[in-house]
Amino acid sequence: MIFFWSLSAQQDSLKLAKQDSLVVSGNLKKSFQLNPLSPAKAAFYSAVLPGLGQVYNKQYWKIPLVYGSIGAGVYFYLQNSKEYERYRSAYFNRKNGLPDEFPEYNENVLIDAQKYYRRQRDTSMMLTILAYFLNVIDANVSAHLKQWNVNDHLSFKMNQFRHNHRLAIGLALNFNLGK
Repeated sequence: MIFFWSLSAQQDSLKLAKQDSLVVSGNLKKSFQLNPLSPAKAAFYSAVLPGLGQVYNKQYWKIPLVYGSIGAGVYFYLQNSKEYERYRSAYFNRKNGLPDEFPEYNENVLIDAQKYYRRQRDTSMMLTILAYFLNVIDANVSAHLKQWNVNDHLSFKMNQFRHNHRLAIGLALNFNLGK
């Protein structure tokens, strides 16, 4: 298989083949005002209150994802913290000669359980922080992409044709400067 890549600024140079072709292009019917502060606003809103940047971008379907990911991280943090404290207090009670809630476990099992739940708690906290920052980044990137200009002057075309009795694929990116 042979690949041909072409980049041209004129439509006439794309007449490589007239077989199967796929044209992907966008069209903006209305003119829009470029607002360079919009991405910063969206990121700020999401940093102040998670999900508010998605509201600013009018992407309401993302709000349950934001709160679901942050809420799941907080839930698992609290659960692992609670279990960690249970095993920790049982270990200290045993060391002080007091009864504990795990009489069937020895001290090594209690220490291993503490390490496990502390590691899970810390991982949950890191994932919650990551979800928070991804919320801010998503709001910023979405605001940038809303301002992306896709119109008739920019197009991408993929051609399939035969070259020396072999199937070949050609890609073309066109940018027309005026009319």
